Order: sequence, then C-alpha cells, then structure tokens
Amino acid sequence: MTPFIMSDQQKPMAQRPQESSPDSRQAARFLTAATLGVLLLGLSGITLTGTVLALIIATPVLVLFSPVLVPGGIVLFLVTTGFLFSGGCGVAALVALSWIYNYAAGKHPPGADQFDYARARIASKAREMKERAKDYGQTGQYTQQKGQEPTQQAS
Repeated sequence: MTPFIMSDQQKPMAQRPQESSPDSRQAARFLTAATLGVLLLGLSGITLTGTVLALIIATPVLVLFSPVLVPGGIVLFLVTTGFLFSGGCGVAALVALSWIYNYAAGKHPPGADQFDYARARIASKAREMKERAKDYGQTGQYTQQKGQEPTQQAS
C-alpha cells in the first residue's frame, strides 16, 4: 500500500515552503550587485569630475598659449579620452547591474552557467581544504601524543 502524499494545495499554510520570501543567497546577490554598481558608478563620477576639472584648469593655459596648438591638441585628446572612459564606466556599471539583477531574479543571463560552475568549484575546494586542515590538525595532535608517551614512560 502506498503512503498518502499531500499535494501543496492540500497542505496547511504552515507546511508550505515560503516561495515569496528571499533566501540568504538572493540577499547576498543583491548586496553584491548593489556594491558593484555603486563602485562602478562612483568610479564613473570621479573620472567625470576629474575630466571637468582638468578642462577648467587647462582652458586658461590654452588661452595664454594659443599660438601653440600641440598642447591644445593634447588637452583635447585627454579630455575626450576622459569623457569616453567616464561614459564607458557608467555603461559597464549599468550592464553589470542588469546582468546581476537578471541572475538574481533567476532569468539565466548569458554566462550564468559558467558563473555557477565556478562558484561550485570554489565551494568544493573550500570544503576540501577545510577537511584537509581538520585532518592535519588531528594528525598533528596524534603525533604529539605519540611523541610524549615514550618520554613519560622513561621518567
């Protein structure tokens, strides 16, 4: 006779798994996404601020040395490069936030399989190293006890 199995619809509310509440892994993903996004956006803002300050400082130099166009070309190149780098950091931050949001939401963005595989490998190695350290600690205690026995017997 097979045992009676209740479906999720028949179980009382206390026995149903909480599907809507986020688990600790989702919270960690969200915190990682937020931290990464804030750091990248901060880098973008700092670069933009530095570029604007460099432009403000370089403008009087260009006016004073206007007959010399080479410094003007260099400054223009540096300012353009700064703005492009700043914009690139902003775009990278938005793309990273979008990817992490999609991953945390379970939408399986490109590269999620590789990320999960790497995470599993790291966790596996961490467990293996923990076991090795535990075994090494026990082996070290065993050899210390064995080494002390003959000296205690000789006394």
